[in-house]
This record gives sequence, structure tokens and C-alpha cells, in this order.
Amino acid sequence: MYCEPQWRLSLAFSGHLMLFGWIPIPFVNVTLPTWIIPSPHALLEYLVSSQPLASAKMKREEIALEEITLAIIDAVETWDFKAEAVGTPPALSVDLKLPGGITVAVETMHGTDVSGGRPRGGLETSGHGLYESNSNSDTLSSCTIFSENENSRARFRRYRTRPVKMKQTTNAVLFDANKLVPWKGSVHVKGKIANDCVSVVFPSISFFHCQRSKEAGCFNEEELQRSKISISGSIAVCLPDASVLQKVDLHANVRRKVSTSHLHNLAFGAEKRTVAAILLFPEKNAANNRRYQNLLKYEYQLDIGEDTTIDAVSLSVGATHPMLKGGTIITTILESMYAYGTVSSRPDSIFDMSEFRRKRNILRHLPAVDFTAGIRNVFIPEESMSFSDDGQTRCLPELLGGQILVRVLGGFNKAEKYNEMQHLDSLSTHHYVEEGIKVILDVGIAALALNNKTNVNEFPELDIFEDQKLLSTLSGSIDGTVFLHLRPQNLECFTADTVSKNIFNPLEAYEIDFTGSKVGLKIIEAKAELGHRRLIIPSETTVGLHIVKSVVDMAFDGTTECELNWDFQGSSPILQSTTVGLSPEMASHEEKEQVNLLIYPLRQGRFNLNVSPVGGLTITQAVTTRENKEGLYDWKFFNAIVSPNEESAGHIMKVLHDKRTMNKLLQVVGLINKDLEMLSRYLLKQVWRAKEIFDREGVSGPGHAIPGHKMARLLSLFLSGDANQVDDILPIVRRVVAGDGLDVMKVKELLRKNLSIYEDYAPEIDRATRWAEVMLGSIEAPKPFEEKVPPLSLDPIFQGMFDHFPSADEIYGMLLDKRHLPLDSSFSAMVSILAPYMSFPQVEYILQSRPSKDWQPADLRRLRYVYSVKKKVFEISESYGGLSFMPQSFFVSVFVGEATRASLRARGTNRSDNKKDEMRPSDSWQTDKVSNESALHSLRKSRQSSSHESLQRLSPLAEHKERGLSKFLSPAARIASSTNIVQDGNITRRFQSSSRSQGVLSKESENYLNDAFDVGDSLLGPEDVAILLQAGLTSAMRGSTVVQLNQRMLLDLMASQPRQFALAVLCEIGSPGGQGNPRGLTSALMALLDLDQSSFKDFHRLNIHQLLESWLPDLKIPRREDYLAGGRWASRSYYDAIYNVAENILEEAKIYAAFKGYVQRVRHHDESDRVPTAKETEFQQVLDKRSTEDFAQLEKAITSAKMAIDNADIQGRKALKALQEKNKAISECEEGLLAIELYNSSFEACRTVLKLDKLAFHAEWFKCFYRRNYDALMVKSVYDNIVEDIDDVREWMSRLYKATISKSSPMKSESVDNLDGDGPWESFVDFKAPKIHMEQDLIDAIIELLFYDKEEKSSIKNDPLVRLLISNREGKYNFTIVSAMGVITEGKKGVELEPALRRLKEQRNITTVRADTGTARSLEYNAVQIQKAVDEAIRLKKPYGILGYSQGCPNALLAESMLLSGPPSQQEKLTSHGCQLVCRQLLFSAANGSMHGPATEAKIHRLIVMCESFFKYQQGYCSRAFTSLVLDILTGLLDSAPFQKFVAGGGGTFLHRGSRAFWREAQHLPTIPTCVLRGVLEEHTTPESLEMISNLLTKAAGSNQHDSQVHVYDAVGRPVYTKNRNSRVLEYCEMGKYCLYT
Repeated sequence: MYCEPQWRLSLAFSGHLMLFGWIPIPFVNVTLPTWIIPSPHALLEYLVSSQPLASAKMKREEIALEEITLAIIDAVETWDFKAEAVGTPPALSVDLKLPGGITVAVETMHGTDVSGGRPRGGLETSGHGLYESNSNSDTLSSCTIFSENENSRARFRRYRTRPVKMKQTTNAVLFDANKLVPWKGSVHVKGKIANDCVSVVFPSISFFHCQRSKEAGCFNEEELQRSKISISGSIAVCLPDASVLQKVDLHANVRRKVSTSHLHNLAFGAEKRTVAAILLFPEKNAANNRRYQNLLKYEYQLDIGEDTTIDAVSLSVGATHPMLKGGTIITTILESMYAYGTVSSRPDSIFDMSEFRRKRNILRHLPAVDFTAGIRNVFIPEESMSFSDDGQTRCLPELLGGQILVRVLGGFNKAEKYNEMQHLDSLSTHHYVEEGIKVILDVGIAALALNNKTNVNEFPELDIFEDQKLLSTLSGSIDGTVFLHLRPQNLECFTADTVSKNIFNPLEAYEIDFTGSKVGLKIIEAKAELGHRRLIIPSETTVGLHIVKSVVDMAFDGTTECELNWDFQGSSPILQSTTVGLSPEMASHEEKEQVNLLIYPLRQGRFNLNVSPVGGLTITQAVTTRENKEGLYDWKFFNAIVSPNEESAGHIMKVLHDKRTMNKLLQVVGLINKDLEMLSRYLLKQVWRAKEIFDREGVSGPGHAIPGHKMARLLSLFLSGDANQVDDILPIVRRVVAGDGLDVMKVKELLRKNLSIYEDYAPEIDRATRWAEVMLGSIEAPKPFEEKVPPLSLDPIFQGMFDHFPSADEIYGMLLDKRHLPLDSSFSAMVSILAPYMSFPQVEYILQSRPSKDWQPADLRRLRYVYSVKKKVFEISESYGGLSFMPQSFFVSVFVGEATRASLRARGTNRSDNKKDEMRPSDSWQTDKVSNESALHSLRKSRQSSSHESLQRLSPLAEHKERGLSKFLSPAARIASSTNIVQDGNITRRFQSSSRSQGVLSKESENYLNDAFDVGDSLLGPEDVAILLQAGLTSAMRGSTVVQLNQRMLLDLMASQPRQFALAVLCEIGSPGGQGNPRGLTSALMALLDLDQSSFKDFHRLNIHQLLESWLPDLKIPRREDYLAGGRWASRSYYDAIYNVAENILEEAKIYAAFKGYVQRVRHHDESDRVPTAKETEFQQVLDKRSTEDFAQLEKAITSAKMAIDNADIQGRKALKALQEKNKAISECEEGLLAIELYNSSFEACRTVLKLDKLAFHAEWFKCFYRRNYDALMVKSVYDNIVEDIDDVREWMSRLYKATISKSSPMKSESVDNLDGDGPWESFVDFKAPKIHMEQDLIDAIIELLFYDKEEKSSIKNDPLVRLLISNREGKYNFTIVSAMGVITEGKKGVELEPALRRLKEQRNITTVRADTGTARSLEYNAVQIQKAVDEAIRLKKPYGILGYSQGCPNALLAESMLLSGPPSQQEKLTSHGCQLVCRQLLFSAANGSMHGPATEAKIHRLIVMCESFFKYQQGYCSRAFTSLVLDILTGLLDSAPFQKFVAGGGGTFLHRGSRAFWREAQHLPTIPTCVLRGVLEEHTTPESLEMISNLLTKAAGSNQHDSQVHVYDAVGRPVYTKNRNSRVLEYCEMGKYCLYT
């Protein structure tokens, strides 16, 4: 067999032997046979391998390496080493691959290599083109003089620290390394080796370099440019003594106590190992009690001499991505570098050799340091080809005269160093820190220029054409100081086994403080030119940034508060414009128009910019108030733009009504487009007119425009300037209020008469009128229907697919079982696999439930990583989209890159052995290099080619090379570029867990897994990916390279997983909780299909339609161009088509929803399980004797309670008769007092029954008595409020009374002084003077006005329990209320029921905790807020009840269901003794949805389709650019965060589809009584502000039995249309549902 010959080292020896001490015997080049001394390999790759010998094979297993090594070391006591050498230092080039595929490249070398490290003897460039040459030695990395001529470098000289003579370059010659001046190095090292200590001393280590030698003709010492590095110091490693060991923190997961005697044995015992043995051969996997034997004490000190200098260093930094256009490369020359200082160990420093290889442990050994370094001159040479290009903008930077000073301090007490540092400035003395290390970086740049050229899309309407580029220049100077303090966090508790920050992990235990840093920019020149327009920024403008407070952890997670200031020096930026085709720079003064952009108050200012951990921006008042502004343009103005709050709308309206500002804005718009200026001016004038009319009419809010005649007057004043049109407008208003819609013909006629622009814009006005007709009118909507719907996870269709996975209940059971034993390895692996599909509270509980040692190490790492990912995503889930989260993409990019790379790496590790799977992505696409070519070399070639205008189009050779790299396609690109989607899409890619590769699953289990639901192996769950993807789709910077790359990484992750994973992500996008909302998903799909990929190379751009079709093989994804004017489906709606796709996706994704419920929710019962009810009811169905005996005590208590109620009722009726005959008050009637006493006894008897049977209230007799008490207390409460004149109850009842009388007697006068006795009113009742009436008369009036149903009124009037006005027992109550208000609420700041709740606190000591629910937010969001309120209530250690109003009712019910279905820690919040849930009170519940929901949903859908049709009509009048802009804006609005959160999320809560999904999965406790209040509006009780929505609901529902929001049939505490086991549970819990007037 042929073996390739290998290069060997031939070892030859020269020297002499000394005989008898004086006879030398020389020998020269003596070679010993290879059987004595084997020949080693000559190539380094073999020499450092496990087999370094070329002529022999090393049998390591037969070599006692440890004994031999230690024996050799033991033979040495002291040693002394001196050496001198000369050599040329090599250039260093490093390519670093970051998560996401970005490559960061660094090249550095000694000398001034202005070429930026080009290959020796390769291509060179001048300013005009390319040419081949042989490099001159003066142009290489170790050159000493610049190769350009005198004139080309003249402008750099004034920034140099010392004069340097320039010489003219000669003709290029061949490179000769011998002509380079090498470095001279000398090293003197000596040491001592003992058993207990190894010490090394460096008396002198120096390296010296002189640019010119005297032999070369340079004798002037001043002209010698020298480089010198001098270091001295020492290091000692010793065995620690007992006193030091006592202070040791092993950083183990579990702390062990070691006795002092044992520490002495370790320090002085005979079994201790030598220092050399511990250093070279530490004990691996040592038990905790033996890890002390791996501990070593060390001391060191290194001194960097003050004469350490380096004349020049060339540094090139680049960044590129194989799929992205362009790249970045910056080459700088660092001249006159110097350094000095001391680095030493801290007292009693200890390290553990068993953890030596863990890089993170370096933070445990931060030195005591006092080090200073500086660079006197930094510049970018013109020949360096520095540039930055993202595919859209190319930037050519220039830098001159940069200076850098770095000071590193740490480990010294300020008092200790004060005397030593008195001779230095204050900067040196007040920054000493004892904890951690502090870095002070001073930067100054005399001149920095950025020259940019940006591609601009054509926009003919704005006179922007295809061949135009945006040319911009920015130059100025920078000065700043950066403070960086790395220090331990203040973590007080031991948290090694929890999910909190781990004090034993340095990456979590340390933080970085940037407080005090500041940087300032002074602009010398700034301008931007696009075609015939130019923007000029005033010279001497200053911009500053001051970090007020910024503390982040090692993952850069934290908050930052900084102050931003600017000053245009009294001037304003100027916008210039000239005629099209003429450059403003070349135009004369007469040919240009210009306008100042800013009014005077905006030309100078400052504010605080606050950045949240997830990249959210808020603006507050500046901390420095000396120049702080107040008024219209203070910090509130900027915050209203960036991060709007409840006050922002009012502030923007003030600015809008500021005519000075708006006139300035109109001038600017006029220079951009005259037509746009005319339209804007007209609209502004109408806004100002409306403001004047409102002010004149005293209208300051929407409520002031009601009633109808007031609204008609305002419209008339706005249209015609007077009130002459009121008679024409009022019928239109009344028609709309009545719910009959807008009278289109009358409105158009009215507009035609009063609008001068009507004829010019007749089609547009007609469309707008039709839109208004749809918005204001009624519309047909589907009605709900009853159906039996079991939870999806219990549906037989899906249930069999999950049998091989543990359910949530089984997971918790295994965790809580046998807690003294470690978890089974297969269970540990399975939990880690399912973790991405779990909720954040689940993963948190799982990590907290078991100590670290119970898990398999690999599974624990995966769990912890998933937890950290979910924690971050949870923070982002409610904080994304819009300007207020503009920098979020940069915060997320590293996190997304690492998570996706780790997931893809896991898939690569666990992939199948099926090599024929063409759909499998290459495992090397994110980690391997595309070629052997360095990143910087590739970037330089790109820069050179761009000089020949070849940037926009690849050469045939380059294009061929791109296509040859198809194996490096990302997963999404492979699928999207597949030619046969259906065939390839059906290739099965089965999940293989890490446990399978570890061999912990049995073969039977593996077979089960092959038929199970495919969960994939992503570290990000579908919900996590959906949130991150949605955050990118709604980002204000979605066109930026960072956002595009983030989106691509997420799509690649989806493509690398099973098809169900992608479906699950699509289901979660725009669908809170994965319950399914086609509206939100439709908007997200439209944004996803239009995903911006402009930063990617054409070859690497995804066909999103094809990618989606690969995940949805049975669906055809619509293309927008087919539905535009001229397309094949132009007559149809693109939105409709996408909506249909969304519905199909949600239907197909039900399997994911079922699996999610299976893994996340504990199902306490199957659908077939018996519903628990009162034992009394159950006993009637059981004839067992034993059951009869058990029931005896309860039966006796029930009989006693029923008898007590009957006795109380008999006495109550007697009392009522006596009250009527004697006309006395209850307190004066003996029969009444006796009845009250008997009723109190019956209350006590019922409490006894409840103690014996918690479900006793399910019995009909108990419910009836409970309901009677509820009604009695309600009447009693109103009565007391009238008598005691509390709040405005008297006024409310009086008005209600008057309206009721007017309704019953419409022909009578409004005065009700004379009543004829007909009907329910036998006499006049004056609620404002209750004392003139008898108690029973007031009670009759209250009942008559409150209750709606006549039978209910009669029953309540005849109930003695109601008429006796029995109060609750006096005293303080051990109870807390958790309130959840309606769809429109201010959450925790709300004031709903505030007076009543305050009185409860004062009189009964009942605390109310308001849930911070949001207006028009999804059920899931509000339920989480209610859970937080429950947590607050539990901390009070009292039982609590839920008080819900309108939408707050389903929110509260969902919160209870989530707690009951969650981990045991959450379930305890409902059932823990002493602080458990005890009751529910639902006011006008919207838990079954409302017909407002489907009607509004239908309107929204129809309006969107109508808008789409309108834009198709306008498409013929507009350019393609304008059409694309409008479509992008509409897509952005439909997929914006507000739309998804409020319209798709909050609006979905009123949909029957949403309530169906909620009730389908819900679970509730059967032991909680539910009280319900329902309301009905009548014409005389309907407020004017609710007339319109009330009438619309009447027409949509087909009935007027509602409270303007919810139909009375639906306003109950149980599901009406969704029938399952839980619906029967809540039906048993419902205590009654009397209907009231509202």
C-alpha cells in the first residue's frame, strides 16, 4: 500500500566532551539512529497531535506520564533561564463566527500597513484602478515608512505626535524578508520548585525594535522611531494553609461544612499532593470533600515598564455575512502607543484546578490592577479601502487625529493608594475601586467624516427618480469618556438550586455599570442631497449623550437612563430645493428655494431617554434642570411621538393647533410637493375651524356633543358656518342613533351643497360616505348556537397521538413523587424535550421543584436555557412594535442568534441517519466557512470591484461561485427553493431526543416515539418563535439589516423543525394563547408575505409563498400582484383570500392546540367523570347502608337548617302583617325583631351544613335561600344609601322614578305630584326626603325600580327576608376583593366603585385589590394581570373573592382556570387554607360574548375589502412606488402592535368564536358559589351616550333584552353555547340570576 512520504525533523547534535576535565573532544552534526531517538514530524499539525513521532508510534497507555513528569520536576530545585533572539513578529488574522452567521474578522500587525494586510506580491490599488505589482517592503505589515508621496500624506502630519520625514517611493521590487528590521528580544526567567510552592521570577522580559539602523545612514537619535516592551514580575503557586481554606468558597452547587481539624489535615497532612502534581494532574470529578485537594493559593505581580512603547500598529476589523449584501471593513493605523502599570493578584487568592478549563471562572480571579495605556494618534489611511455597506447604503469613513487613553483600576482601596497618587490628577485618585474592575476610556477624535451613498426607490409623485442616489456627508469631532465598572451583583441569598441569579455562576453574579459615561459630537459639516433637494445642518451644531445610570448584567440585560442634548447654536437646519434636474450645489441663489425646518424652541433642548431591558424607549424630564425647557415643546412633546401615553393625544392636539408650527410644517411640505401642501393646508384649516367651533360652543369632550340636536348644530356650524342646516342634519343623526344606518343620499346632497371641493373629489367622497354607512349602520352577523365541545386534549381525534408523552399532571406527579431520589433519566430527558412547549410558569416551577443534582446534567442545561429564553420572550411579549421599541431588534439579535444556533446545533447532533433526506439543511450553514478565503480578503475584493461599478450585478464568475455554494443554503432557503414541494414536503423528519443518543430510552419507547406527535428539537417553542417573529414584523425598523436577519434566523429555525412546528408558530402569530383568531393571523400573514429582504443577496432571498406552501401542502398561497388592477383575480379581494388561508391554518393547527393543552394544562377530570354536587343530591341516588350511616350527621344538619328557615319565614310573614297593621318601623315591632332573630339562627344552621358539605349550596333549597339573602342585602344596601344620603343614590333613584312614571303615563305632565293610583304606584315617593315615608313604602318603591321582571318583583315584595332589612353582622371581616373591570378600564388606576369599596375598607376592613387589566386587551393578557392581583391578595393572608364586571368576568374566570390548570404552586393559590378563593361575583357578564363582537368583526372585514377595492380603483392614477407605499402602510397598520393587541386581541373577546375557545378549555372549582347580576335597558333608562350602541345590539341580536353590551340570556356565570363537563360544574355553582334595570 502506498504511503505518502512525510516531512521529518532530523535531529543532529554538535558540541564537545570534556575528558578528565581538561581534554575537549568536539563533535559536529552527530545523528543518532531513530531506534534510539525517533524522528519527530516536521509539520506542526502532526507535531502537536497525539502521535508526534514520524519514525515510531507512541504508546501512551504504556507510559507512566504522570510519574515520569513528576520525577523530572522533583529532580529540579532551582533553575535560571536567559535567552536572546531576533525575529519579525507575524501578522495576526482571526475570523470569528457569531450566532446568526455573521463573521467578524480582525487583522493586526506591527507597522503601518496602509494596504490593510493585502497578500504579499498580490493586487494593489491606487485611487484610479487596479494593477498588478510586486509589493515593496515598505508597504508590508512591518514597514516603517508610508509608501505614498509627500502630498498625499500632508494633511496627516499635524495630528502626529512627532515629525516624521517622508521619502518618495521607488519602483516596486520583489519582497525580501531579510531587508525588514526584526525585533530583538531578551528573556531572563528563574524559578524555584518545592513540594509546597512553585515560584517563577521575571527579572527582565524585553522586546526592542528600531525602525532604522545606523548602518543604514541614520545617526540622529531623534529620528529613530523605537518600539519597546518591558515586563518584569513574579508568580508563586503554593499549597494553602488552614486559615486560607476556611475562607474558601468552592462555588459548588451544594455547600459542605468541613471541620477545622480536617482543614489542618489537608494543609499539613501526609496525604497532601505537591503543587506540581496538582498543577499538571488535578483530580478530575473529585468528590466535594476531596476537592480541597485541588485548591492552590497563588500570588503574582507583573509590572509593565513606563518605557513601553510601540511606534505603530495596523488594525483591520471587518464584518460580513454569506447571505447579506455588502459588508464592513475598517483599517486604522494606531501610532505612538504606550502603556505602563501593575497587575497583581488579590490577597489570599485561591483557584481550583478541577474547574480550570471553564472560561467563565476567569471572573473569579479578577486581579488588582492599576494599568494605563494610550494611543497618541489614530487615523484611517486613504489607501486602506475602509467602507461599510449594507446593500442599501455605502459609507466611506475618514478619521484623523484620534487619541485614546485607557485606565484600568481595581482591587485597591482609595485610602491605600491616596499617598501614592497625590502627584497625579484627580481623575487618577477618585476612581479607585475595591470590588471588581473599573475601566476609564477617554476618546478624542479631531476629525471624523462619513461619506454615504444610499439607493433610493423611485417615487415620481415626489420627483424622485430611478437613477438618483441620496448623497450625504457628516463630519465633525468627537470627545467623550466611557466608564465601565465590572463588579459583583448584590445577591444576598443562596440561589444555586433556583431559577434566580446564581451567585456561583460568575456570568450571572456580575454586573457592568456604565454610569457617568458621556460623549459629545461637534458637527463641522453635515448635508444630504437627493436630486434637486438638499438638507444642510448648521455648522458648530453640538449633540451630547450623558449616561445618568446604566447597570446591566453579563448578558447586557438591564435598564439605562441617559440624557440627550442638542444645540443648533440658534440656527436651524435648512431644506433647499431647485428645479428638477438641477443640483442645489450648482444652482444660483435665485434658482433655489429654501426654508428653515425648525422653529426656535426646537433648536436647543435636552431630555432623558430611558431604555428598558427589552429595548423600550420612554422620554422623561432631563435630570439637569439648568437648561430644561417647559412648554409646548418640552420632553412631553418628544415622548408623545416616541412612546405615547394617556396624555400624549392631548399634547399632540395642542401642537396641531399651534399655527406657528403648522405653518412652518406646511412650508416644508411645499418644497417637497405642492399638491401635498394644498391638501395638508386644507385639512389643517378644517381642524382649526373645528377647534374654534368647539371652543365657542363649550365642547371639551365627546360627551358634550350629545344629545342629537347638539351634534346636529355642531355639524351645521362646521359645514356651513351657521346653524341653518340643523333641520337637514338632525334626521340623519337620529337615523344613525336609531341603528338604521346613514342616509347616503341625504349626506351626499348635504356635502354637495356645502363643500366646494365636492365636484373635484366626487368619487372619493362617495367611497368615504359608503364607508361611513358601513361603520354606523347595522349589519348581519352569524348567531351563536349550542354545541357539545370537549377540551381538545381530551378529544379522541387527538388523544391517541399524545399517549407517549407525559401530560402536565403526570409531569407534576413524577416531580413530587419520591423527592429523596434522583429523577429517572428517561423522564428527565422527556421533560427537557417538552420544555419549549411549556409555559413560562411551568418551566419555572419544574426548575424550582427539584434540586440540580436530581436532573441529568445535559437535561438540566437545556431546561435552564429554555427558562432563560422564555423569560426574555415573556418580557418582549407585551413590549414590541412602533417607535417606542425602535432599538429592540439590536437587543434581540444576539439572543435570537444564539437560541437559533443552539437549536440547529442540537438538531445536527440528533439528526437521523437517513442520508437521502434532501430536505435536511446543512449542519454547516451557520458554523462552517464558505471558503478558505479570509473574510477581510473577500471584503477587500468586494471594495475593489465596487470601484468599477460592479456592485449592483455579480460577474458571471462570481454568480457561478454563488450557485456552487448551494450546500450552504439555510434550512428555509432549501425548502423555499425546492422544485417539488409536495414530494419533498412529505419527507418525514422524525424527532430524536438527546436521551435517545444517550441510550436512556428503551427500544419500545423509541418505537412509540416514531408514531407520536413530532415535537422537534428546537430550544424555542412555537409561542416563543411567534412572539419574536411578530416583534420583527411590527418593528419600526423592519427594513433594517438587523431585523431582516433576525426574521431569517427564525424562519430557518421553523424550516429545520417538523411541519407541525411551523403550523404551530403560524397559529400563535396574532392569536393570543393559540386559541385562533383569523383576523390577527391574516394581518400577520400579509406582513410575512411582504417580508423585506432587500439586504439579502438575490440568490439567498426566500420565496415566502413557496415556503408557506411547503408547510401547507393542501393550500395555495395567494399572491398580491394577482389581485391588483390588471391581475388575474383583480375582481376579487386579496384580503379575503388570505383570510381564508388563515382560517384553514387555524383549523389544521388544532392538533397543536390539543398538544399544548395536554402539556400545559392539568386536566383534573375526564369528560365522562361525574360532576360533584351536594351530598344530599348524591344520597338520593345511592341506597347503600354504609352511605346512609355516613350521611346521618349531614342529614340531621340539613333537616335542622330547613326547619329553621321555615320557622323564620312563618314568623317573618307574621311580622309583615304586624308592620302593615301598626305602621311601625321594624325596630319598633316585636314580631319583626323575633323574625330577625330566627333568620339569624337559620343563617347559622346553613353555615353548619356548609362545614359538613362544601357543595351543599348546589341543593335547590340552599340556592333558593342564598338567592333570597342576596336580594335582601341588595335592597337593604340601596335603602341605607337613600336614608343616609350616600353618594348620589337619592338623585339616581329620583330620576329613575320620574322616568318610570313618565313612561307609564306619557300624557301626564313631568310633575308627578298627582297620581291616580293606577299601576304599581299608589302614592308619590320622594327619594330626596325619605324620612316622610314609611320603611315599607320605600322598600316597595326600591323593588319596583330595581327589578325588571314582574314575577321577580312580586316574589321579592312578598319575601319577609327582604322586607325586614336584615344587615350583615357588624365587625371586621377577614376577606379581600380582587376586582376586574370591563373592556374600557384604567386598570389599577381605575375608580370604578371607588366610594363603595372605600366604605368597605373603613367599616368592614375589606381590602380591594384592583387588577391592572387593560382596555380592549385579550383574555389571556388580562387574566395574567388578574393572577398578579391574586398574588397580591394572597400576601394579605385572607380569603378572597372575584368581582368581575362585563369583560372583567371572562378575564377573571380565565384567570381562575389558568391557576387551576397550572403547576401545583398555582393551584395552591385557589385552595390554600386561609387565603383561598371563596366566591365569585359577576356583574353583567360578557363571558359568553356579545353580538357586538360578530357585528363589529363583519364591519371591519367589509371595510377592509372596500378599502382594497378603492385602492385598486386609484391604482390607475398612481405610480407603482406610490401604490407599494400605500400597501406597505396598510399592511403595517393591520399588523401593527396596537391592531394585534386591541382589535385582534381585545376585540376577539366579544366574539363567540373566542368565548367558545375559552369555555372549551376552561376548568373551574365546583366549591365556589357564583352570584350574577344581569341588566336590561329600556328607553326611559337608556343614557343618551348609549342609545346608538343599544339600538345596534337590538338589531344584531333580534331582541331588546340587553344592557347595551350583552344580551340578558348570555349575561350569566356559565357557558351558554359550549356544553361540556365544566359547563355543568358552573351551572351547579350559579346561585341565581335576577334581572335588574340599568
